[in-house]
Amino acid sequence: RGKDEKHKVRMPKFRMVREYKDKRRSIDNVERNIFKFKKSSEEKSKKMEKEEKLFRETFMYHKEIRVLTTATAGRSVPSQRRADLPVTAGEQLDVIEAAQGHAVLCRNAQGRYGYVLVEHLNFR
Repeated sequence: RGKDEKHKVRMPKFRMVREYKDKRRSIDNVERNIFKFKKSSEEKSKKMEKEEKLFRETFMYHKEIRVLTTATAGRSVPSQRRADLPVTAGEQLDVIEAAQGHAVLCRNAQGRYGYVLVEHLNFR
């Protein structure tokens, strides 16, 4: 023990400028937020997979899900049936399939699927 302590070099503590400490703390906080984002994106992808599975069972849709175009909801519309997608004004929707009649099969940002009437959508 005596030899180890003898060869140990003591480094003086340098004082850090307060601004530098604050900047360093903010950088550390940003790095922590990045890790939280990864965790939430994993949860979100699991939820999207669950919604897709439910969609395939409900609508008996066995084809590949391809986005035909993007549309914006013109006004808020609550769902009347289970197959309808509740929509809020200004919401971005992915059009999956143009069904017969006046309804279109859409997906919202949360990953939910359902029919929306064409008259409630604005296409670009």
